[in-house]
Amino acid sequence: MNGQTRSNIKPGITVLIVLKQDQRTGKLTKGIVKDILTKSPNHPHGIKVRLMDGQVGRVKEIVEAME
Repeated sequence: MNGQTRSNIKPGITVLIVLKQDQRTGKLTKGIVKDILTKSPNHPHGIKVRLMDGQVGRVKEIVEAME
């Protein structure tokens, strides 16, 4: 699943995000969503989230959704 739709993303799921400093290289960081920071239902570059470890970035891919 892609990370452009807010309704696909819930706290506790595992995602791949791109951090601000990694936007040029496209390096992805894996983590568990703590907070959803984007208010709009969709975002063309990915929904911005905060991971459990405090890193903030835009979701590129949803790895594992909670059932």
